[in-house]
Amino acid sequence: MNMENETEIGQRSLNIGGKYRHFKGKEYIVLHLAKDSETLEELVIYKALYGDFGIWARPLEMFMEQVEVGRKLVYRFEEIEE
Repeated sequence: MNMENETEIGQRSLNIGGKYRHFKGKEYIVLHLAKDSETLEELVIYKALYGDFGIWARPLEMFMEQVEVGRKLVYRFEEIEE
């Protein structure tokens, strides 16, 4: 990983250009880190690697957080090591 393309949040880092798998199974590539013009909240801009290859935005903290799935905590998005 190139350190210039990483953003630290908590104990995890976001890799710009990295591939991630959503906990529901779909894969995405992180394109950019942006800021909301009103709140200055950091947003992850990412692209679906399926279907119409839509572009999405989600708050960085939400992108990196854990969610409960069947009584187990898992990351919402987990980087795919290639």
